[in-house]
This record gives sequence, structure tokens and C-alpha cells, in this order.
Amino acid sequence: MNHLVWFRNDLRTEDNYALWRATQKARQVIGVYCIDPRQFAPTRYGFPKTGAFRAQFLWESLQELKRNLAALNIPLFVHYGHPELYIPDLIHTYGIKAVFSQEEWTTEEVAVTSALKQNAPHIEFHELPDGFLFHPDDIPYGSAKEVPEIFTEFRKKCEKLSKIRLLVEPQPIQELNFFETPEIPSLETCGITPQQPDIRTAFPFKGGENKALARLEDYFFTTENLSQYKHTRNGLIGTDYSSKFSAWLANGCISARKIYWEVQQYEAEVCKNEDTYWLVFELIWRDYFRYISKKHGNRIFQLNGIVKQKYDWEFNERKFEKWTLGKTPEPFVNANMKELAATGFMSNRGRQNVASFWAKEWEQDWRAGAAWFESLLIDYDVHSNYGNWLYNSGVGNDPRDRKFNIRRQAEMYDPQNKYQELWNT
Repeated sequence: MNHLVWFRNDLRTEDNYALWRATQKARQVIGVYCIDPRQFAPTRYGFPKTGAFRAQFLWESLQELKRNLAALNIPLFVHYGHPELYIPDLIHTYGIKAVFSQEEWTTEEVAVTSALKQNAPHIEFHELPDGFLFHPDDIPYGSAKEVPEIFTEFRKKCEKLSKIRLLVEPQPIQELNFFETPEIPSLETCGITPQQPDIRTAFPFKGGENKALARLEDYFFTTENLSQYKHTRNGLIGTDYSSKFSAWLANGCISARKIYWEVQQYEAEVCKNEDTYWLVFELIWRDYFRYISKKHGNRIFQLNGIVKQKYDWEFNERKFEKWTLGKTPEPFVNANMKELAATGFMSNRGRQNVASFWAKEWEQDWRAGAAWFESLLIDYDVHSNYGNWLYNSGVGNDPRDRKFNIRRQAEMYDPQNKYQELWNT
């Protein structure tokens, strides 16, 4: 049988369920990725849904995916256009009998999947639950609807009752595929102006599966920085205060399971402490936001979020401009917003503070902030981005509904003003 793998947010060959399943008992396999112009269109706020930094990392990831698939005798077709229009042509041209993809459940992705199925009515579709640490069939809940609203309850129960699945590997296709695949369209031909990140960036890394694995090797076994992860993760300057895995995870260049099993190897060979555990803890947080988005659906995009508490929100364009340009009364907020605009990256500590300032201090519509992050952040992930914005805005999964004291935060995490001076000068 001839199979097609539709890549979306899973741009890797190792531990990719869709690719693994497609290569079993297949005579030929082709891969496809569609650069959907709707993902680069202007938002209602006037800026592009996907900005230049995100796009550049995506393009780098696609280039590496194409090379890695070629080693398995699998061609990758990269097309600028709507998947529901392009993929049916591939299905017809190459005699495809089944399409394999990673399961997606958020609104825009589901709409595209549904349209594709309508345009290819006689094809088998296999949407596989990937992108998790804990597989949905392995969590101690009957369905996502039963997942608790409190993270700690979810974490403790999963840690006690769930196991992490072993990694899977695709089978190389034995029959050579001599397909002429088009070159990956350039950023410019897709209407995107490339942008070089500022040299002060804490994220100078490139996209791609091999780059992700190289970073994992370096952060774990070469430098052994994992042994200090919990103590350094709230840093602000440099490449090594945190693992920086998030962008590769967001694009699916590496799986959460792969990182987990490498942590287990590190603990066996090098060191096991609260720092090594804390990286797994963060992976569980990432999983939790995925299950919360599965549970609540479109509510994660709505103003009042997933709780009954209601706030009076407004959207002031002048304030939004000041916030995005780093011209607020808070130097710590300004430094973080300038870093984001110049590099496409911001620390976890920074994200919490700028979100709290926008939503809690200025009481502005948190969805505008989430959209700004979506456009700029290299590591944008729909579940984590909107989950964290809900959390920091008081309409999500934080029972304490906290509000950050920005100046106290700056004193704690930037006591000598080095970070603020780096970005505010």
C-alpha cells in the first residue's frame, strides 16, 4: 500500500507515531507539509499571525526534516497553500490509500482536517495521539473531560499511576522512491521578510530535529547543566540558564518522551537530584495544558476563559502599543518586551511578569497579549501559550489568582539590573 504522512506540529523522524505507523507494511510512503497562508495572515490586531522569527525556525525545521526523511527513502513535498486543496492532488497522483497524521483538536486545525476529509472521502485517515508525555490511553482518567482543574492533582496521580511509553522508530522504505519533489518555497515567496535576531539573544539556535538532539546532548551530557536546572531556570541572560527545548518541542522536532528517557539515562549515569526531576516536572506542565485544551475546547480562546470568575476587560490600542514596544512605567517589563521583539524569545520568568502586567496591572484583554506572543515567540505552542495566558490572567488553572509585584520580581531575579541594562539601553 502507498501511504502519506501529513506533517503538522511533528517535524521529526524519531519517535513520531504517524511516521512510524505509516512505514509499517507500506510499499511507498510520501510526506507532505503545507505552509498554510492563513497562518501568516494579519490578525484582527493588525500584525501577522506568524512573524518572521517563528517562520525562520519553521523553515529550518522543514529543511532538516526533508533530509532526514530522504535517508528513509521518503520524499517530502512542501507546498505553500491550503492542505485541503493540495493533499487530495497528491493522493490521486501517487495512489495513496491511507493518510497518517498527528491528532490535532484546536479549532483552526480541526477545520482544516475536516475540509481535507471532505475533499478525499474514500481515503483512510489515521489521526494518532502524539505530542504528549503521558499517552491519552495511559492517564488515570477515562477521558480528558475528567482531568482535574488543579495541576498538582493531575501531576501526582499521573506520576503514581501512569508510565511513559518507549520510543518508536520508523522503518526505512525498501523500495526506492524516485520522486521529483519541489524545493521548499523561500520565506520571501511566501510573503515573509526574514529578520535576523539581535546578537544579545538567549536563543541563538536553529530549527530542526538534528539541532534539537545536539542541544539535548550538550545540555545534558557535555555540560551537565541539567544538574543545576531548577536553580538556574529563572535566569534571564544567556543560552544555558534553561534547557531551551521549548521551540523544538513546539515544532515537534523532538518528542517529550525522548527528553524524558534521556533524563532517565542521565540520572542513571551522571546525577539524580531535584534539578533533573524538575525538567520532567516542566514536561508534565506542558502535558497538562494539552489536556486542559482538550477538556475545554474553544473556551481557552474566550475572554472569560475556563472559570466562572468574570473581570472587566478593555482593549486600549495606545496601551497595547506601549506594552509591545517596551514603553510602560516598568523597566523590567520593558526589557522583556524589547527582548521578545528583537529575538522572538523571552524567559519563562519574563513571560509571567509581562502577562501579569498587561492583564492584571493594566486590566487589558489578555487575548491581545496571547496573540502578540503567538506572532513573535519562536516556541509558540497553542496549548501552552493560551494555557499560560489563562493562568496568568486569572481565568485559568491558578486557584490563587495571583498578581505579580513587578518591582519585587525585578529585585529578586535581576538584583544588579544587568538584564534591564542589557535591553533598556
